[in-house]
Amino acid sequence: MDYQNILERIQAEVRPLLGLGKVATYIPELSKVSPHHFGMAVYCLDGRRFAVGDADEKFSTQSVTKLFALALAFEREGDAIWKRVGREPSGNPFNSLTQLEYERGVPRNPFINAGALVINDILAQRFVQADIAVLQFMRQLADQPKIEFDRAVALSEQKHAHRNNAIAHLMKDFGNLHNPVDTVIDSYCRQCAISMSCMELAQAGSFLANHGTIPWSGQRILDSSSAKRLNAVMLTCGTYDVAGDFAFRVGLPAKSGVGGGILAIVPGELAVCVWSPGLDTAGNSLAGVMALELFTTMTARSIF
Repeated sequence: MDYQNILERIQAEVRPLLGLGKVATYIPELSKVSPHHFGMAVYCLDGRRFAVGDADEKFSTQSVTKLFALALAFEREGDAIWKRVGREPSGNPFNSLTQLEYERGVPRNPFINAGALVINDILAQRFVQADIAVLQFMRQLADQPKIEFDRAVALSEQKHAHRNNAIAHLMKDFGNLHNPVDTVIDSYCRQCAISMSCMELAQAGSFLANHGTIPWSGQRILDSSSAKRLNAVMLTCGTYDVAGDFAFRVGLPAKSGVGGGILAIVPGELAVCVWSPGLDTAGNSLAGVMALELFTTMTARSIF
């Protein structure tokens, strides 16, 4: 498979979409990023790498980090985490309070904000600082010890985390948040502000394509059954409240973030990451979704 040629064709086809989406303005620091960026990277399990555009430029990973926080929590706690968070698509915006109150403080899945706060709370029971644990885990998976937080983004998120604070206080009221709200919110904002490139994220996510084992080191992070389950949650819940449409168009497990990144997994073969900051109405990268749709069409590498 000539992935380099395919990526170059995709870049050419999505170019007219760049600048059409809207960057995330509710986090002021993210509003400064140009919507005209585009990068895409493929990391194969045999170590081959392919990239186009801004694939080596670092960006704010945002909700993509929820996948790695979940993997770390699942590695430590196993199925016990499902007592506090569900595994079903939400069908509502990722920061909805209405559904959370109706379901008595138990988030529908770990990829909406409420679910990610619960996962952060679980990690805070295991580590001195949950955000540092996630950062170190992502450094390990990407084999990049210099990955860091974007402190300006973290501060911007913390100053405007009113809805996340409301979500956390609601769960605290229902008894589903064990640590202080301020501790969880500050940690979550720093976690979302981890800055990485497409290539780094593709390499970091490749263990999920390799049945839970880091491909270049052979270190097992999750057993194959657990990796399968995380891929399943990504497929059904990883792209906000349009996961069904994403599965229809792309056909891969994926996790997106409002920084414009999307990490997708082709089980047994590779991980692919795309970044373009302009978002559609659901909060997914407009050009990124199209790029991944073209990728699975051109490669016939959908899971379906």
